[in-house]
Amino acid sequence: MVIKMEKGSRMTKQRQKILQVIKSTKSHPTADWIYQQVRETMPNISLGTVYRNLGILKEKGEIIELNYGSSYSRYDGNPHPHYHFKCTKCERVFDLDIPVSHQLQNEVMNREGHLVTEHRLEFYGICKDCRN
Repeated sequence: MVIKMEKGSRMTKQRQKILQVIKSTKSHPTADWIYQQVRETMPNISLGTVYRNLGILKEKGEIIELNYGSSYSRYDGNPHPHYHFKCTKCERVFDLDIPVSHQLQNEVMNREGHLVTEHRLEFYGICKDCRN
């Protein structure tokens, strides 16, 4: 069964499984982790296919890519605007349950004259698990 995605691209079985894996976790997984999970039910899928579909899902607004300057990106199944916290000790990434501040966007537009269409804000530190 092939499902049509909102913006005109076909939802293939591989893409659907990749999206399901990402949306089933709050851990903000890497492409390699996603690949390992998908291979459990689709053993013939290639890492290249996973990367290609991650790019398509990102382009279509189904997921977001988080890049923290490391050699790998993490993926988030929640495409709606929200903030993140990255632990500098264990390197886990957490969604923060705080409202997005549109006042920040307005301040940048009013002070600098730029047209802000969205913003991304990340917090860094040591998570509560690592502090204990």
